[in-house]
Amino acid sequence: MDFNADGARKLLEQFEFGKLFIEELGWDRHNADLSIAISDVTFALKAVAEKRGMVAWVCQAPAGQQIPDRARRKKIEMQVAKTTLEHLIIFIDGKCADQIWCWARREAGKPASVSEHFWYASSGNRGFLQKLEAIAFSLAEENTLTLVDVTARARAAFDVERVTKRFYDQFTKEHTAFLGFISGITEVADKEWYASLMLNRLMFIYFMQRKRFLDNKPNYLADKLAACKAQLGKDKFYSFYRTFLLRLFHEGLGDKVRNPELDKLLGRIPYLNGGLFEKHPIEERCPDIRIPDEAFTRIFAYFDRYQWHLDERPLRKDDEINPDVLGYIFEKYINQKQMGAYYTKEDITEYISKNTVIPFLFDAAKAECKVAFENPGGPTIWDHLRDDPDRYIYKQLRQGVTWDLHADKPLTEPLTLPPEIAAGIEDVSARTQWNQKAPSDFGLSTEIWREVVARRTRYAEIRAKLATGEVREINDLITLNLDIRQFAQDVIERCEGPDLLRAFWKAIEGVTVLDPTCGSGAFLFAALNILEPLYETCLDRMEAFVADLERSAEGHAPNKFEDFKATLAKVSAHPNARYFTLKSIILNNLFGVDIMEEAVEICKLRLFLKLAAQVDPDQGHENLGIEPLPDIDFNIRAGNTLIGYATFAQVKKALTSKLDLDNQTEQILTDAADLDQNLRIFRERQTSGDISVLTADKQRVRNDLSNLALKLNHHLARDYGLKSGDTVGFAEWLHSHQPFHWFIEFYGIMSGGGFDVIIGNPPWKEYAAVKKTYTLRSYTTETSGNLYAMCTERSLALLSPGGFLSFIVQLPIVSSSRMDSARKCLAQNASYIAAITCDDRPGKLFDGLQHCRSTIFLTQHRKNDEPTRIWASGYRRWATEVRDILFATTTFTEIDNENLRQQQFPKIASPLHASSFEKVFSQATRPLKMALSRSTTRSFVFYQESAQYWVKATEGLPFYAKTTKRAHRHMDATFISKTN
Repeated sequence: MDFNADGARKLLEQFEFGKLFIEELGWDRHNADLSIAISDVTFALKAVAEKRGMVAWVCQAPAGQQIPDRARRKKIEMQVAKTTLEHLIIFIDGKCADQIWCWARREAGKPASVSEHFWYASSGNRGFLQKLEAIAFSLAEENTLTLVDVTARARAAFDVERVTKRFYDQFTKEHTAFLGFISGITEVADKEWYASLMLNRLMFIYFMQRKRFLDNKPNYLADKLAACKAQLGKDKFYSFYRTFLLRLFHEGLGDKVRNPELDKLLGRIPYLNGGLFEKHPIEERCPDIRIPDEAFTRIFAYFDRYQWHLDERPLRKDDEINPDVLGYIFEKYINQKQMGAYYTKEDITEYISKNTVIPFLFDAAKAECKVAFENPGGPTIWDHLRDDPDRYIYKQLRQGVTWDLHADKPLTEPLTLPPEIAAGIEDVSARTQWNQKAPSDFGLSTEIWREVVARRTRYAEIRAKLATGEVREINDLITLNLDIRQFAQDVIERCEGPDLLRAFWKAIEGVTVLDPTCGSGAFLFAALNILEPLYETCLDRMEAFVADLERSAEGHAPNKFEDFKATLAKVSAHPNARYFTLKSIILNNLFGVDIMEEAVEICKLRLFLKLAAQVDPDQGHENLGIEPLPDIDFNIRAGNTLIGYATFAQVKKALTSKLDLDNQTEQILTDAADLDQNLRIFRERQTSGDISVLTADKQRVRNDLSNLALKLNHHLARDYGLKSGDTVGFAEWLHSHQPFHWFIEFYGIMSGGGFDVIIGNPPWKEYAAVKKTYTLRSYTTETSGNLYAMCTERSLALLSPGGFLSFIVQLPIVSSSRMDSARKCLAQNASYIAAITCDDRPGKLFDGLQHCRSTIFLTQHRKNDEPTRIWASGYRRWATEVRDILFATTTFTEIDNENLRQQQFPKIASPLHASSFEKVFSQATRPLKMALSRSTTRSFVFYQESAQYWVKATEGLPFYAKTTKRAHRHMDATFISKTN
């Protein structure tokens, strides 16, 4: 049902909540009463409606009294949660003048949250109505589902995969066909780049036109193509591209200044900015580009087979396309072109992002508000873990103990193990049935009883640590594999003092997240999804502080919470709060570099679509209700991550070695600082709403950056052996090596110490494969022979002290002798390393690839001389059907330095495993080689060296099933001394 803002406003003003939910929001009738005692006061709550198990309660203060303060509201909410897990509580005062809506929600892929929204009788409440509409919309989307429907979520994911494959298979063909229509571009790479740029522009417009942002027409492009053909004649084959599209891009969507002639041609359309529609460098270099109308007739026919939805709802049909589907398609397309780069699924990107971004935020907040973290005898943030341990232990680990995964709800009491299974806990001989598959109410999919018992034991150990208050460091949440997102959400949501909120807000506003090989942006999207709820929770908490202050009868300084008020005023000045939140994060927190220009264009497009999905056209607004898109051309950059000057120290060293007689080093430093200042102004104007001189600002930054890069390129080229004056050689070197100077491209970040968080999936590619195209200099990890090792070394150079780095790379990094230099690089620079090692049989992290055994490592950059601590998982093997619980069930074991052999990181699964490992190597007087014989003996171990996934070893010669004969050679045998 459509949301009726006017009707909702009237019912809100009349405090008619039952009618509001049932008549305007489409909820169902529900009657129930609940009494909750907090200290010496009893609060009465009345249910007015419910939707698929989510209940709306009203809690009215007695006549003449105020709404309970936030501390009491929080306690009431926690008691309500015990009766209805999903709920909404409307607190109203005794005079029916104010309302506070407390909404508890659990969304797939996000931590459970409780947000408060404020309604005042004396206010227009525009922002509140927007929030109410969002609540109505989200529930409408769930209308056909039960509240928590795991099966439906899985089905939605399946639909995305299915639609993706269908769309992608044809997309590659259409992309090739469209490329063939383009003329006027001589360079093959530029032609491919321009084809992708045009398709990106067209697909963005397809989403926008279906939402009626373009002259209120859902088929805007096809209509304009037909009009061009009718007006200019069929023999004008290039009319649409030249007379309409380029003007739509450059003068319409990309420029705010219009004239009547242009308005007549284009109709009413918004100004979008964002860099996507401005004149592209290829269009500058190649003014005679031609694309015939036939190309657009064909591509529109292909696009028209699908329904384009610019929102974030689950897909319902096989012919629907939304931004998420397009994201899958772009990932597949880019990864096919970039051999060595593979599509990374969301569970990997989310795991890596949350375990780097959130720990950094906590460390940064601790530096600003230490008392909230260390307060002997007083309250700290760690009390949340102690007071409610199960909230932060993944429900997969709690299956059959305190949680029922199938019903997705808590168990009233743990399921008791069958006697024949329980008997084996104390008596090893009674474990005869432990290798049988456990029933689904006890176990996870594919678990046997032995694994159920081990998981329950692990749960009990972790819960005991939390309940006794042992966990007091944020990195412990990584190594204990706790729900770090839920913890972060709760710490901000429940913070009692404004200083802690200020500390987190400062950290969230300022954190810099980089993917140095970003591809089409999968990891940046994951970081955006981690930051967004925390950003919004900070704003909600600020609003609560200000609201409680304004209701308080106590005197206070007039400038109290002035910073909170200013921040909230800045947000409320924008027509769409969520759009502003996402835009701010994209502009200020996310950065990416990729060697492939097409990937950079696609990454930016995906971020633009994420923003545009938040807005519906408002015909009464001068720009149809949409703010201009952010220009992120200086956030997402094209270049070779591995070539160029990363730090000022590298620049200084390079110029000092060349006798810097004219003091170029200081001039470069000054120019870089000026460039950064102009870039800051450019970014700030985009969030402040001042777009009057954006084009001039951007051109100034672009010119300064180009001039400074040219100077550094000449210096770097000489390091590569090029002679001064060799203009042809220099141009060829620039084209092949694509140098990227981090020190100037991100001067403000690098001069401040570096990026706070670096994440990604660097190319799994042999250096020898690219050496004919470009060569690298001064990497200690060059001996590893693989680009991911050198990307790791470069990233450590870009990382701030105390910053976090996490990559997914190939398995050999933990143990291969060839990767020794990579491990040394990590150990020398990191105070903390955690590694998850994964096989690719039977399940794999990367579908469609063979031999893709991998390692996810998480590290924290060393700040001082603290020793390196290393944690390892066992060698993870899993059935494909349990991929969704892989990360929730990962365990880590700390590795003592004594257990590091040849600096390899062992794949140790548990303390028992570590103890066994240590005992084997502690037998210094009986090394294995003493048990071996140089001559043939009757006792020997036969093994087959050709095994890939399992070692085939037997005592004596084996029989082979195919021939039913025993092996007859001792070639693959290790002989045992008779004395042993």
